[in-house]
Amino acid sequence: MTPRSYYVRNMLHSYDKQLITARRLARYRRLMRPDAADAISISVEAKRNQLVERVAKEVVENLLISGSANPVVQRIRAQLEAELNERYVFEYPISAQELRVLKETTDGPLEVGPEEKMEVLNRLWKITLDTVDETML
Repeated sequence: MTPRSYYVRNMLHSYDKQLITARRLARYRRLMRPDAADAISISVEAKRNQLVERVAKEVVENLLISGSANPVVQRIRAQLEAELNERYVFEYPISAQELRVLKETTDGPLEVGPEEKMEVLNRLWKITLDTVDETML
């Protein structure tokens, strides 16, 4: 590995982190806007469900996509692989805003079709919601 390739790879890794941070900040900005719906008082269970959904969204967008070694993330990945009998890779390409779902095969990772992508993402969301709900006090 030449020093130049190391610097290029390091630079691309930094850009990837910046893109993830920018997406997170944009989402926070949307959440910070006051809505009329916030004025309505809601039950404790509904508030808990909202919190579970927010945490699950963070887990999916930031930890699962970035490949974190967090035990909760590993548990979610293991359950997804067990239920679907496939190993999937999730990534945001540098030039696109759309999440890509890749299936690991013997020939290398292959991008899945739209129907399979929706099935995988729906199952991932359900597993993440259930896992976060179980782990929250």
